[in-house]
Amino acid sequence: MPLPTLSTFSQPVAFLGQVLLAGVGLVRGKVRLSARDLARVSTDTSARALPIITVVNVLVGSILAFVGAVQLVRFGAGIYVADLVGIAVAREMAAVITAVVMCGRTGAAFAAELATMQANEEIDAYEVLGIDPVPYLVLPRVMSLLLLLPLLYIYACLAGLLGGMVVGGGMLQLAPQAYLDRTAIVLSWNHLGLGLVKCIAFGALIGIVGCYCGLHAKRNAAGVGQATTQAVVASIVGVIVLDSLFAILANALGV
Repeated sequence: MPLPTLSTFSQPVAFLGQVLLAGVGLVRGKVRLSARDLARVSTDTSARALPIITVVNVLVGSILAFVGAVQLVRFGAGIYVADLVGIAVAREMAAVITAVVMCGRTGAAFAAELATMQANEEIDAYEVLGIDPVPYLVLPRVMSLLLLLPLLYIYACLAGLLGGMVVGGGMLQLAPQAYLDRTAIVLSWNHLGLGLVKCIAFGALIGIVGCYCGLHAKRNAAGVGQATTQAVVASIVGVIVLDSLFAILANALGV
């Protein structure tokens, strides 16, 4: 196995710098964003991702409620299933599960699309025409995840709470109104704010990693598959690492 070289670390850092500079240029009005590409990517990132996000988060909420109910019912504290599901979904599960789904769905799509363009020498054609691929191709994809992943997180929270409420009603005979009232009591804006901040960071990570792997893929058919695999693996690992850092920081700040 070859040892990592300096370029192994310098290329991702340089690419991150290019994306940040493009973002600053966009804010200052010096970089134009491809509105058509942003609209296309946003549609694929949001509406078409809703079915799988719904299914996964409803099941996760149901599992949390089921596991909690088995233990809490022994102490006559079944109503606190709403506490468990509400806090776990809002602080951790909705953000992480949604981000992992987007790693496998959107991050992989970004990598495959850009890797195919790289293999077909379309990226070279852009550069010959004087078009920088980062503002034109990367920025719309990163922006779409930055804007839409927090919205998907809110939707995922509702789906997870629905799954928990169904199990709470089925196993513990909890009235939906009682379950929702208890959830409203235990949840705070700190929980939701932490989840939203996580999703912004996750969205940036998934978009940048997917685009980096695609733009630096080998120029053949095998390179497309390798880039897609690398994007998914690196994004998921990055999401877990970021979530761990957020957990430590939130604990230190008392959030």
